[in-house]
Amino acid sequence: MTAVISILFDGLAYGMLLFVISVGLSLTMGLMGFVNLAHGAFAMAGGYATVSLMNGLDAPFAVSLGLAFVIVTAISVPLERLLYRRLYAAGELDQVLLSIGLVFMAVATVTFIYGPAPPSIAMPAFLTGQVDLGFRTVPAYRFFTIVVGLVMIVGLWLGFERTLLGAKIRAAVDNRRMARSVGIDVDRLFLLTFTLGSGLAGLGGGLAIEIVGMSPTFAIQYLVFFLIVVAVGGLGSVRGAFVAAVLLGVIDTAGKYYWPEGGAFFIYAATVALLLLKPAGLFGRDHAA
Repeated sequence: MTAVISILFDGLAYGMLLFVISVGLSLTMGLMGFVNLAHGAFAMAGGYATVSLMNGLDAPFAVSLGLAFVIVTAISVPLERLLYRRLYAAGELDQVLLSIGLVFMAVATVTFIYGPAPPSIAMPAFLTGQVDLGFRTVPAYRFFTIVVGLVMIVGLWLGFERTLLGAKIRAAVDNRRMARSVGIDVDRLFLLTFTLGSGLAGLGGGLAIEIVGMSPTFAIQYLVFFLIVVAVGGLGSVRGAFVAAVLLGVIDTAGKYYWPEGGAFFIYAATVALLLLKPAGLFGRDHAA
């Protein structure tokens, strides 16, 4: 029972991290059908922004996470305006070549500035100990990550289900052509979702430092996991990204706990099985608009 609780808790923390990083990719791919393989580079940028703020400016961890979100959001605006927008109507191959090229440029830039070694940061005291839940103690940092993820899912759910902007985004995801015909500015919606998703990825990159680590190859190393969350959850679904991230996080953690030599075998096996049952994802639609 102790092992099961540990697996569920660690898997939930890992799943929350995957959700925070991946949800923006799910929305942008669902809204515009843009294959953005550079999404992990925004997460990496947020991670290294957090490192620079904490180690270079002695900024508190919470402040650094907030500023990482702002910095990555600001970076994503000119990239969307100058690069991504030019390829909205292009084929998938052009989109893949652009975004994967950005990944390699980001990897080279980070390696040049920070070096190849993984960076480290000094966590505040309240995140380095244990939290007593009554029935057992758990690592404080993973508990903090779970809380951040829960706050994000509640905030995103309220934003997408209870606001006019959220209704417009959902309408554009369901049927982009019909949304345009009723006067919705889909291009502006994409800018908003793209920058929000990039900012959340940057926030997730800051959180990732103490869970999976940060390195110049982060954007490539974890890209497939972000794509898996999007595919299993269903394009454009916040709920799907959340359920898929938590499910895959627990499965991956359990697999590595009971069979460490298998590496990520179980998360790939689960992905294949789920997509065979639900090719459009758990909450996706069988026919994209």
